[in-house]
Parts: sequence; structure tokens; C-alpha cells
Amino acid sequence: MKNLSITGRIFYGIAVAQTGMQTIYYHDFPYWLIPPKHSWIPGLTVLAYIFGAALILAGACMVFEKKPRQASLLLGSVLLMIFVFYYLPYKFLVSANYLDPIGWDSALKELAFASGTLIVAGCYSDENENKPIKFLAKLIPAGPILFSIALLSFGTFHFLYAEGVSGYMPTWIPYPIFWIYLGGVGLFGSGVSIILKIKTRLIARLLGSMILTWFVILHIPKVISAPAPYLPGELTSAFIALAYCGIAFVIAGAANKTA
Repeated sequence: MKNLSITGRIFYGIAVAQTGMQTIYYHDFPYWLIPPKHSWIPGLTVLAYIFGAALILAGACMVFEKKPRQASLLLGSVLLMIFVFYYLPYKFLVSANYLDPIGWDSALKELAFASGTLIVAGCYSDENENKPIKFLAKLIPAGPILFSIALLSFGTFHFLYAEGVSGYMPTWIPYPIFWIYLGGVGLFGSGVSIILKIKTRLIARLLGSMILTWFVILHIPKVISAPAPYLPGELTSAFIALAYCGIAFVIAGAANKTA
């Protein structure tokens, strides 16, 4: 199970680093990272370069285990601040669709990404930490809870918007609606399992395997065949899936044998 946790951390670190590379390459933030209509931000391109470089550095720290706890906590705190102080005000004060569940999709993806940093950080001891890092470490217990909230929401979306989601399925897979519903059950059930600590080890391993399957048979072909205008979105979706797979594997590897 330790190897599974290592694999998950590497998957997640790669996804974080790729997000940084994409941010720098396109001189802008991926659609989920901050709310849309953000062109008003002064020095947006420079900020994208800086944040992209920070994501690459944080991802490399996770993959190569160079101060992974500190890097994860710093990145996680920034992502949580974006969610609390940018996404929430935007949704309630600016956006007109805050009552529409699917309108929260990007915000929930950002929250899930933030939870992954806390889950990775929780795999490492707190020896020789300075006071600021020890303070940020108080956020670690929230990691699985926040991830579960995102999973419960994504699972619900699979039921509410099954017809739309089914369009993402390859044409060679029969009965797409059935698989969409099954995926929704898997996501929702995993959220319940993780938040209530019921068979966490088994369920998180199954969750990671399910999402890894989606990454291979759904997302990679989409990336390969995507026209240039759609490539950034497909790349983003693919590595989000890899990140969630990694988070699930880290949870499975870190869970107690009896959990």
C-alpha cells in the first residue's frame, strides 16, 4: 500500500507541474483555477508566469520528495484562499448562476485540487518545521473532507446531467448512460466512504483505479484527437483526472489497514 501512496503522490505532482507548464505556455490560468472573466487583473500575463513557475516547482517537490510537506502546504493554502476569497465572492456577488449546481463545477475542481495538497502533506512528519508551516499544517485534517465534498458533488452531477456527460464517452462504448450512472455511484459512494471513514482503503483504491481507467480510455484519446482550439481544455481535463486518481491512491495508501 505504501507503493500505491507513492504512485498517487507522483501522479498528483505530475498533474500540478503540468498545470504550471500549461499556465505559462498559454499565458493564462486554466479554466478551473480562477473564475472566468479575470482579464481585469493587472499584470495578468506576468502573474500567470509566476504562478505557473510556482506550480511547476511544487509539483517537482512532490514527485522528487524535496520538502514535499512544505511545498504542498504552501500551495494548498494559496488554492484555498483563491476558493474562499475569490471563487465564493465571485459566485455569490458576480455570477448569475450560483443556484445552478453545474455552475460550481470549476470551483469544486479547484477545491478538490487544494484538498490534494493537504492530503499529500499529511503523509509526511512535522519534524523540524518552522512556525508558519506548523500553522498551515492545521489545515491537513480538512483535506479528505474537502475532497469528499467534491466527490459527492461530481457524483451528483453525473445523475443530474447524465445526457450531457454521456457525450464525452467514446462511441465504441455501448450504453453510455449506464456507465455515466455507474460512475456517479462510484464518485458519490467514494465521497461517503472517505468522509465517514468506511472501508476507506478499499474504496479509495477502487476510486483511483476507476479514474485512472477514465484517464486512459477517455482523456488520452481526446487529447490526441483534439483540434488546436480545444487542446488546452482537453489537456486540463486529462490532468485533472490524473490528479484525482493520485489523490485517491494517496488516501488508500495512507489509510489504516482496518479502515
